[in-house]
Amino acid sequence: MKKYQIQDNPIIIPTSDGKLIKEHFGLLSDVNSKISIAHMIAPAGWQERFQRPEFDEYTFIIKGKKQFIIDGDKVILEAGQSIKVQKDTRVQYSNPFNEACEYIAICLPAFSMELVNRENE
Repeated sequence: MKKYQIQDNPIIIPTSDGKLIKEHFGLLSDVNSKISIAHMIAPAGWQERFQRPEFDEYTFIIKGKKQFIIDGDKVILEAGQSIKVQKDTRVQYSNPFNEACEYIAICLPAFSMELVNRENE
């Protein structure tokens, strides 16, 4: 049995907000509930609702900028920067800038709609 898994064919998760999500490891790609790793591209002007996830989320910015509102604090990350947002923290992710933001997101445990706890609009 191999002790490694190459993922060269990630699952593309459909969205209605223009964000591209390619899940390499996680619930949809390899039925892994412990961790999810996704390559994402958030278009200019993109924004999610506030949420209070039941997972830690690590984000590494590859290109562009991404805005985080974390418990009322506004944080802007640029290419080469990273952040960890702890579970049970109220957060909003957005890209109010003029260019797309490319980044990697890692969630522990894996991202799921049942654990993200997005607020109503």
